[in-house]
Amino acid sequence: MAERVRDLSIGLLELGVRPGDRVAILSENRPEWAIADYACLAARCTDVPIYPTLPAKQAEYILRDSGAVAILVSGETQFEKLTGVRDRLPALRHLIGFDARGPGLLTFDEVLARGRAARERYPDWKSEALRAEPDDLATLIYTSGTTGDPKGVMLTHGNIASNVTTCVDLFDFEDGDECLSFLPLSHIFERMFGHYCMFHMGVVINYAGGIETVPADMQERRPSLMASVPRLYEKIYARVLDSVRTSSPIRRRIFAWSKRIGEDWAERTIAGRPVPRSLALARRLADRLVFAKLRARTGGRIRFFISGGAPLSPDIARFFFAAGMPILEGYGLTETSPVMAVNTFEHLRLGTVGLPIPEVEIRIEPDGEIVTRGPNVMRGYFNKPEATAEALDPDGWFH
Repeated sequence: MAERVRDLSIGLLELGVRPGDRVAILSENRPEWAIADYACLAARCTDVPIYPTLPAKQAEYILRDSGAVAILVSGETQFEKLTGVRDRLPALRHLIGFDARGPGLLTFDEVLARGRAARERYPDWKSEALRAEPDDLATLIYTSGTTGDPKGVMLTHGNIASNVTTCVDLFDFEDGDECLSFLPLSHIFERMFGHYCMFHMGVVINYAGGIETVPADMQERRPSLMASVPRLYEKIYARVLDSVRTSSPIRRRIFAWSKRIGEDWAERTIAGRPVPRSLALARRLADRLVFAKLRARTGGRIRFFISGGAPLSPDIARFFFAAGMPILEGYGLTETSPVMAVNTFEHLRLGTVGLPIPEVEIRIEPDGEIVTRGPNVMRGYFNKPEATAEALDPDGWFH
């Protein structure tokens, strides 16, 4: 992978991409997405991820606003979005396709080959890559506001690095850990935790075939860690309840008893209260009768999940904890790289987003607004000084 990152990075430089230029990535999650991202960071250009679900018009706006000089696209579906808008994007000089083929389109392998052939002309490539400074712009992530056009959130190398190194210290990673990546890498939640954190800690990253294949992919790849929005946990929980409803009366009673025992054990364990021996024994039986089967459906190796993006039901969190698959819920925004607060095993309270992470300050204003300050807070909104001034006050608090 390191070889391919170097070759793609040099290939981009050979195409005329320079440090500070913007390079877009329009693709589903796949290994090439990760390679493209690292190649851009190493070339010290700023990558601009675009959701593969966005229509052509919104993709065109992001490409124009960012002034992207190149774009990497996955397949024909994504390439088609560019065919009708390219003439209106004078800054966009290069199209590179992972699988896509078409007029004026370089293939991913062609750019890799170009970089490989030019290696000798870049003997200081690594030291040039390491000239990246904390304040240098790493990525532009466009968020769709409730009104108006999307805003490009400017996140620096320092913003992301601070969030990664702070968050990995809050969780235990083990040799042999694997994750399943299925949330869009265009979103900062998956990118920071499921991409940078996992890579930083040596976790094997598996890419799901798509949202619809996640249950089967979990059983096949058997991840031990995973990040998701609450919808996945809600669907797993709903599927369990549906299967219980259609089972025999005796199985329904066994499930209800196991659920009650498991959740009683979970509440005592989380609160640090003593667990009576009778309850511990009953929980072991409940685990054998019910919870072990649920864990098997997720591959049988999950140590913990991370949840963000929307509120998680405390009832679902309690059930998953009882089942031996704790969900650690957090909170943040694209503008905060993203994590501001998260639950950990040392400080866990269901139905909350946990404590602020180290180095991040959070304050509640008299009107109830949350404001935050820290090394993870964005530089501002690209090309939008008024919106930046409205969100960031002179003391660095993000509103």
